[in-house]
Amino acid sequence: MHLLIPAAGSGRRMGSDRNKLLLPLLGQSLLAWTLLAAERSPAITWIGIMGQPEDWADFKTAIALLNLSKPVQLIQGGATRQESVYRGLQGLPSDSERVLIHDGARCLATPELFDRCAAALLHCAGLIAAIPVKDTIKVVGADSLITSTPDRRQLWAAQTPQGFVVQDLLKCHEEGIQKQWEVTDDAMLFEQCGLPVSIVQGEDTNLKVTTPVDLAIAEFILRQRQQDLFLSPSPQGKAI
Repeated sequence: MHLLIPAAGSGRRMGSDRNKLLLPLLGQSLLAWTLLAAERSPAITWIGIMGQPEDWADFKTAIALLNLSKPVQLIQGGATRQESVYRGLQGLPSDSERVLIHDGARCLATPELFDRCAAALLHCAGLIAAIPVKDTIKVVGADSLITSTPDRRQLWAAQTPQGFVVQDLLKCHEEGIQKQWEVTDDAMLFEQCGLPVSIVQGEDTNLKVTTPVDLAIAEFILRQRQQDLFLSPSPQGKAI
């Protein structure tokens, strides 16, 4: 399974003067944690990173330090996520049939999530990882008054990875360019083209690191995972 990682954004909401995926998190960059999860996923065989050329030197340094066994290709990104993904699709190996797209800022995704999405994608044309909404959601008008309260049993919070048949997604992107659609994720392109998108159970910890608070939460989750790994039983029945 091929994996594309949009990584061409900035760190404005993070209050950073550089690409937020280069920010440190427990001794690794955000991008490195994403790459490590992809490396540990048996389903992932190739990784493409869409970024801006000014970040490539830092990306290459981060990649080299990880000593990954899987090929990683840098692809020039665009001005928007939508444009970056389109360029990433064009940069896929010619034999690519299906692709997972995962935001680099979701650096806590587990290898198991990649594997689960890859397996599900063998049986559908499009999917997204998502989790049921826990909060009550209010629809609010321009006057700041609530207009409706949707049934939260039907609401899911979209995450990534999102996965698609490559040729189908390329056609959706090309139609989006023609009709000047502006979308926030690739599933929305599929939906607007009348194609079905399935749900794969995501992970509560698969948050998108956007603000300094998110970064602090991500650090807490990673420390907890490391602690759980240390305390897990070894084959001899002792803590690791």
